[in-house]
Amino acid sequence: MIYMDNHSTTRVDPRVLAVMLPWFNESYANAGSITHEMGRAARQAVADARAQMAACLGVSDEELVFTSGATESNNLALRGIAERELERSGKRHIVSVVTEHRAVIDPLRRLSQRGVEVTWLPVRPQGMPDAGRIDLDQLIDVLREDTLLVSVMLANNEIGVVQPFAEIAQLCQSRGVLFHCDATQAVGKIPLDLHTVPVDLLSFSAHKMYGPKGVGALFVRQKRPRLRLQPLLDGGGQEFGLRSGTLNVPGIVGFCHALQIAVADRPAEELRIRQLRDDLWQRLRQQHGDWMTLNGPALSNPEWRLAGNLNLCFRGILGETLMLHMPELAVSSGSACTATDAAPSHVLLALGLNEDSVRSSLRIGLGRFNTPEEVELAVASIGSAVKQVMAQQ
Repeated sequence: MIYMDNHSTTRVDPRVLAVMLPWFNESYANAGSITHEMGRAARQAVADARAQMAACLGVSDEELVFTSGATESNNLALRGIAERELERSGKRHIVSVVTEHRAVIDPLRRLSQRGVEVTWLPVRPQGMPDAGRIDLDQLIDVLREDTLLVSVMLANNEIGVVQPFAEIAQLCQSRGVLFHCDATQAVGKIPLDLHTVPVDLLSFSAHKMYGPKGVGALFVRQKRPRLRLQPLLDGGGQEFGLRSGTLNVPGIVGFCHALQIAVADRPAEELRIRQLRDDLWQRLRQQHGDWMTLNGPALSNPEWRLAGNLNLCFRGILGETLMLHMPELAVSSGSACTATDAAPSHVLLALGLNEDSVRSSLRIGLGRFNTPEEVELAVASIGSAVKQVMAQQ
């Protein structure tokens, strides 16, 4: 199997697994059990991991809340701030983007049933060099006196488009509006220093950066002034009272180590993966360029798109049919989080593609463990699958 579905999840790096294992079968105590040495060791491991992660991101320790993943982090950020502020400030307007992940869209829809008004920003359409990006002037136009929050994903999980993160943060700060960012696909893959960018809330997850599944974090800025959220869970009051529940010590330790590796290796790894991606694109375009198109932003500007992302439309061939004819290649036809939903990708529809084109698209996500040899095999696999499908039509 050639795995090129790294936007869905990543393989746990062996270096990450190695630091996690002792916390499963040797020092396995509950980090809340501080009456004995094993419990205190687990508690210290969490504290050390939090401090090391904070240093990687340019934040303070108490600004990081560990969760079960980015979905929980998004819900805690959006519902936590809205449910607290609805009564306190009376602000009931939130701005987001039509191409957000369902982990942002669905909580906002839930809030809209409680009287919150949500404005959904469009994105630049397919055919423009920066397809998928928002227009900052449109964001300025929709901000109001009662705007509580702006929520914009940093890097999209389907088309890899990277939004103007720093500019959005600075705009929100200048207007006195909170800014939440789902950075799940971006942390560890693009430069990110939260010390210099005035984002208020930022969600991310370990399993997108070669760490374990089931652990994530929410950055909650504690200055200008201290942000307060309504917890989603009641219980033991762990994580500064924001996220009750027994801490996942092995996951947190692995999460931290995965981030440290990603940050240290990012410049060279980003270049290597981009070269693999561009080689794959060029080879496929030589074979199928007459009827294959690229969805999303152009590859010419590295700042517009994640290094490992390709989203391709093979006109006239259903993406699912194509995948059935290349079982040795792991790619996807959209977000893994909505794979059981028969509806076409809302992200590609937002670019202006029709349903036929959307259903004829494949998402490819290259990552740390992909090689030039696998790129060659992927080209051959896709080419063979296309020939088989076309012969049957």
